[in-house]
Amino acid sequence: MDKINHQTTVTTMSQIDCLLCRHADSDAELERIEVWQDVHWRLTVSLSAEVAGFAYLEPKRHISHIHALDGDEASTFGPALAKCTKALKDATQAEVVYSYIFGDGVPHLHVHLAPHRAGDALSDQMIRGEIVEEKLPTGITRFYSEMFPALPRDTLARMAESVREILLRG
Repeated sequence: MDKINHQTTVTTMSQIDCLLCRHADSDAELERIEVWQDVHWRLTVSLSAEVAGFAYLEPKRHISHIHALDGDEASTFGPALAKCTKALKDATQAEVVYSYIFGDGVPHLHVHLAPHRAGDALSDQMIRGEIVEEKLPTGITRFYSEMFPALPRDTLARMAESVREILLRG
């Protein structure tokens, strides 16, 4: 639903058809079960996944993508994410819980939460191609793809400055 103000919403045709806006009514179709909700968020755990505890955190209100996050959902996102990832980590005894937001599959914001344990199906690879590991003098390991080398530093610095300027403008 498009937010007009915090009390009034308007529904568009595409949102009526939004699978995730159907909440519990779509869980069976998506092979998942709701395990938690509050006023703004709900957490479901997949019943068809490669790792135990794979879950989805999504706003109850229709918000298309992370860049459209606003209102109460924006102010409660961090606490909801922390609460859910801690519960998943504890329940699965995972070393870490990966979080992914892709945004081009289902046009309703949802965070993929993936508890990761050594030797499971998950990968920490975020880029395509053969991954090269380079140990830096700081002790940090840098990962990069031979297929997709880093962009020129000045290009990346200009992009960073552009982001900074946009954020300073508000």
